[in-house]
Amino acid sequence: MLRASDPTNPFARVDLVPPSFSYEQFPQADLIATRTRSVSVCLPARNESATVAAIVGALAGLQSEGLIDQLVVVDDSEDATAALAEAAGAEVYDQSLLMPQFGPVLGKGDAMWRALSVLRGDVVVFLDADTEDFPPHFVSGLLGPMLTSGDPASFVKASYRRPLRVGEMLFPTGGGRVTDLTARPLLRRFFPALAGMRQPLAGEIAADAGLLRAMPFRTGYGVDVGLLIDALLAVGPEGLAQVDLGARLNRHQPLAALHDMACEVSDTILDRSSRMLTEGVVERPPMASALTSDLVAAS
Repeated sequence: MLRASDPTNPFARVDLVPPSFSYEQFPQADLIATRTRSVSVCLPARNESATVAAIVGALAGLQSEGLIDQLVVVDDSEDATAALAEAAGAEVYDQSLLMPQFGPVLGKGDAMWRALSVLRGDVVVFLDADTEDFPPHFVSGLLGPMLTSGDPASFVKASYRRPLRVGEMLFPTGGGRVTDLTARPLLRRFFPALAGMRQPLAGEIAADAGLLRAMPFRTGYGVDVGLLIDALLAVGPEGLAQVDLGARLNRHQPLAALHDMACEVSDTILDRSSRMLTEGVVERPPMASALTSDLVAAS
């Protein structure tokens, strides 16, 4: 595999960058009227009882209107997240019961990977379950570049402003500290084609189901940037897109708690630049090969 620092590597050329859109370019009614591909939406969740019902309720509305076909929550909660999600209209799966032969669930990325075993859509949308005041245009915006005619994208990443809440005060910027201080500088250095991706750690993506099943998943915080890099290497910058969704507000961790996240994100980017796995980091194989191995073992 060509390394990002190799001058002959097309992915190192800064003139090859993924296209950018705004959610306003993709009216929901137009997508419903013209789409020909099935869509699954999935929320990995752990103790999100404060937000999950409102999010699932909004998504259930999109399902009844015909924009999405399957709505799934994969849960690992100790609170009422699962019950609230089911009551609001989602299919709910216990993360630990999906692909159990791979042992305990090791984080968000692992939950996303296991979810692929039950998602049926041609297009898969992953969303975070902690978004406050969830707007339905998050889904139509992400789907827009994939469902429009012409040359659709294979992998779409969310972009948005990140307000920062400190106590009772809300600042218009300041969220996304690991993004600004770790992810974007390293991507600019090792994967310049991704330097223009404004939120490389965004948990909101839409992608071809086949592409996701062909890629490995980091099990923890590195999953979002890992999928972005692997998608770049699989389909090139022209197969990616980012969509400005406006603003996203969620709970923020204290600065000290961001250490582990920054370490996993940097490990993932450095690993992908050399394809040398970091010692002690668990990575799930492509779902396609995992399912094939299960069939062989069962025969």
